Amino acid sequence: MNSDWLPRALEESRARGFLGPQAIEPQISHAEGFALCWEALKQTPPADLLDLGSGGGLPGLVLLDRWRCHEVFLDSMGKRSNFLKEALAWPGAPEGGEVIIARAEEAARWPELEEKFDLVTARSFGPPAVTAECAVRFLKLGGVLVVSEPPGERSSERWSEKGLAILGFTALGRSRFGTAYEVLVKEKPTNHEYPRTSGTPKKKPLF
Repeated sequence: MNSDWLPRALEESRARGFLGPQAIEPQISHAEGFALCWEALKQTPPADLLDLGSGGGLPGLVLLDRWRCHEVFLDSMGKRSNFLKEALAWPGAPEGGEVIIARAEEAARWPELEEKFDLVTARSFGPPAVTAECAVRFLKLGGVLVVSEPPGERSSERWSEKGLAILGFTALGRSRFGTAYEVLVKEKPTNHEYPRTSGTPKKKPLF
């Protein structure tokens, strides 16, 4: 942690009801697990990171503070996103943070975001099929998706190998850094069909 900016931002996010009521330190540790998943694969920080469904700022704020890279905070909810814009303008905030208010299914097809990112993170975005479909077009070939996972269910029960293959993903399996994370790599180009129109991934999941 490089300054008092991060705890201030997270405490304010929690005070506004954008984060859970639990203590901030365990929430920071959980966010740092996303970084440890990446760092287990790569020697250098990602150049471009997208936090999918940023909400109150986890894990995105922690990762920005850790890596000081270009990071897009993407969320469709204006109130939470506007808070992130506010926090990123405070003294001590790292440079490189950018907040975009949009549906993932739509933003993934914007030329400035399509296949731009080395890493996409997702903390509580949605079920596996929805998360994978909404994330895949943001990633470069060889890019990594890290998703926070519930502790009890097995990886193979949640992440269909055949379903992921449709999107060009290969699952590296579950990593544990205190809690569980699923790590996927985009190994094939994304079919033009994906992601489907807004709401369709949830209504008609691929797996």
